[in-house]
Amino acid sequence: SIGKKIDLAIIAVPKEMSHAALADCAEAGVKAAVMFTSGFAEVDAAGASAQREIAALAKSSRMRVLGPNCLGVVNFAEGMVASFHPAFALTDKRAGRIGLASQSGAFGGLSYSLARERGLSFSHCVTTGNEADIDIAECVSFLANDRSTEVILLYLEGCRDGPALVEALRHARRKGKRVVAIKVGRTASGAAAAASHTATLAGSDAVFDALFRQCGVYRAQSIEEFLDIGLACAIGKPPRNSSLGLVTVSGGVGVLMADAATDLGLDVTPLAEATQARVREILPYAGPRNPIDVTGQVVADPKLFERGLEIALAEGGFGSLVAFTGALPRNPEHAPMLKSVYASLRERHPEVSLISAGLSTPEFRDELGALGIPSYEDPSRAVRAAAALRFYAQRASETARSEKRAHTPLPEGAMSEVEALRVLAAAGIPVVQSRLGTDAKSAVDAARKVGFPAVMKIVSPDILHKSDFGGVLLRLTSEAEVEKGYYELLARARRAHPRARIQGCLVAPRIEGGTETVLGANIDPVFGPVVMVGLGGIFVEMLHDISLRLAPVGFEEAHAMLRELKGFALLAGARGRPPADVDAIARAIVDLSSFALAHAHEIVSCDINPFLVLSKGAVAVDAAIVRKA
Repeated sequence: SIGKKIDLAIIAVPKEMSHAALADCAEAGVKAAVMFTSGFAEVDAAGASAQREIAALAKSSRMRVLGPNCLGVVNFAEGMVASFHPAFALTDKRAGRIGLASQSGAFGGLSYSLARERGLSFSHCVTTGNEADIDIAECVSFLANDRSTEVILLYLEGCRDGPALVEALRHARRKGKRVVAIKVGRTASGAAAAASHTATLAGSDAVFDALFRQCGVYRAQSIEEFLDIGLACAIGKPPRNSSLGLVTVSGGVGVLMADAATDLGLDVTPLAEATQARVREILPYAGPRNPIDVTGQVVADPKLFERGLEIALAEGGFGSLVAFTGALPRNPEHAPMLKSVYASLRERHPEVSLISAGLSTPEFRDELGALGIPSYEDPSRAVRAAAALRFYAQRASETARSEKRAHTPLPEGAMSEVEALRVLAAAGIPVVQSRLGTDAKSAVDAARKVGFPAVMKIVSPDILHKSDFGGVLLRLTSEAEVEKGYYELLARARRAHPRARIQGCLVAPRIEGGTETVLGANIDPVFGPVVMVGLGGIFVEMLHDISLRLAPVGFEEAHAMLRELKGFALLAGARGRPPADVDAIARAIVDLSSFALAHAHEIVSCDINPFLVLSKGAVAVDAAIVRKA
């Protein structure tokens, strides 16, 4: 009845009528449809079945479908609004540099409304809902390719296509687009709520965390932080180093900012003694170190503020500077002077990332924004924005990924420790030199060859946790102890696992010293192979001190994983300990990631515990590989 070519249809009818309406669109050659209608996979099995029919229709007709159960899409650059959310009914629809992709419609509308109150403008807002066809990864890729979009705000409840999302986020980084993400469903109750909202699997939160680190995505924990960092990315400048200068009209606020900066990993380095002397000459009452406290005297002489800033910028060598102005921007006498000061400093020091903190007005905030200076009322939020910009500067480019390598086929059936160690050795991972004793005599012969003291462990493809029943003997110093130990281990294994297939005992040298670590890989149902490293003992068992990455992992990324560990100082050589060979464990992480990637279709998990890191070299002492059924 329209009589013209249709680019977009909006489906806003009851669920019972929605499939027929969509079929009419397909027959008419409509290119795309937005489905507001709900009641599909987020509700029940019947709804999920109806949603699969929508997906099939979209695929067969080559019509792209956004939704169902979504609030649509807005393209501000083209003035196109296909949404019923009241936030998008605003008359001021200025196009900006931020693109928002959200799996929740209401969250998208709320974020847009709050962002507009802060003076932010958007290029696009898109909500994906149940993702019967178009998913969140496609939206990220679209925004990454969009010339008008410089910053991507991303709200995630889960992910249907892990590899597609990984590639989309990597593509965004290659395009120089900074991504700020909120990922909900961190807890069991949150994951359940996400499943009932848009029928999305929340996925492992730790794996999402690893994905964000790997792809240079800043993860926000609140809407306030989400928008704060979005503002910093849209307006601010990436700093050249981690050094932060602080200039304040309040000593107390200066201390607050210094604490916040240190907690966030920024370097609040004191000014050089000569520079401090200059501060005292120009500002006799100022605190000269860093923060530079220009004191309340600035109310009587606002030029003091400019002098403090100029010294910090000219002589501090700072990558970032946060200036706390108190309530001065709200004073009609002081605001024009402050604007002039900021404009002058911005022109003279374009290399420094400048951020303003203090009570403000929309006009003052917008004028600073035009200068490339983000403004926040809370000084702690300003410092957090500085830390976020440094986060992006450090992760601007993708680290090298490990090269694919050929791997030997896995043995058939369940693998014993002997087979697991052999397979890992073939993958390039250093393993302990050990021998299998199939009877007491061969166990003694093995001990002679590996040397004393020796370690002996029961070997069975049916027993994963040997230490649970005493299936490991750690310090055997003679042939007699080995012979006696062999029979003892067999007896313990048969009592604990009467049906287990016993292949014998593994005999290996006892390795003294070194730092115990744990390496592992498992196949995540959403993202595929994921690699883990942690420090052994209490660190992994009680403190859960681990770091994760998606395979493949390159050498540089492996080092980053190790530095994230709370106990990294033990590897680096704390308290007089000799430093461990960190390069050796980094290479093992790379090789394990390559192995997991090559065998992702065959294995469930691979655990190396312990993986001993020595002063020179490293060695896998125990390993278990679980195959898929």
